[in-house]
Amino acid sequence: MSDQEQGDIEVVVGRIGKPHGIRGEVTLDVRTDEPERRFAPGTTLRAEAPAGADRRPSSLTVSRARWHQSTLLVTFEELADRSAAEAARGTVLHATIGHDETPEDPDEFYDHQLVGLDVVDVDGTPLGTVKALVHGSAQDLLTVRTADGRDALVPFVTALVPEVDLEAGRVVVADRPGLVSPFPDDADEARP
Repeated sequence: MSDQEQGDIEVVVGRIGKPHGIRGEVTLDVRTDEPERRFAPGTTLRAEAPAGADRRPSSLTVSRARWHQSTLLVTFEELADRSAAEAARGTVLHATIGHDETPEDPDEFYDHQLVGLDVVDVDGTPLGTVKALVHGSAQDLLTVRTADGRDALVPFVTALVPEVDLEAGRVVVADRPGLVSPFPDDADEARP
């Protein structure tokens, strides 16, 4: 049975940057909230070379990871020297996680945990379902598919999303006109 059949999913956890030193160590563009967990020594990650790149290893095994100021430096068993590290530049790294696995921080969620959840306002009125999560540089955004087929983007911050209840299968949004619910029509505002 394959990983996908068992319900496991693959997530992007980083991208290899420039070499650091002469022994194969590389900088890493971290794309996970759990770098210590994803880049622990002995962890094997699927490696996806950039389009048009020469043949590279299909997987890389972490032998060492350390922080240097605010940059994660990683040494992989398969990258023995600076030349190999330079050749791996731009490689995207993927980790396989169990469908039922959760982040260590109880206030964090994987995308697949949120997609498909019902979205309700603070009074429990249905607003739609979570269609996707958009990762932005400033904050993440929930894409909410409304009952009338519109997609609304909701900043995934506590002030606007005060509750995520995975067991109940719902996300509570502090809705206001123009966020998920549309602005009232001018004609509706003119009525007494």
